[in-house]
Amino acid sequence: MLKDMKKIAEETNMTITEIEGMILTASINNPVINTTNIMQILEDLQYMVQSNMDERAFQIQRMLANELD
Repeated sequence: MLKDMKKIAEETNMTITEIEGMILTASINNPVINTTNIMQILEDLQYMVQSNMDERAFQIQRMLANELD
């Protein structure tokens, strides 16, 4: 389960990085405003994915600890 979560997080980060590259390339009109807005959205998305993965890993660890008790 943790391996699957890690794989999803890695794939998500790769996709976000690709999106960042495409957006930076495409941002010709108002590049500073577009880039700033889009980068903030991407940072928020990365934070949400990472925090969700951390919470899920903690829940799994707790379940495993309960099973061992």
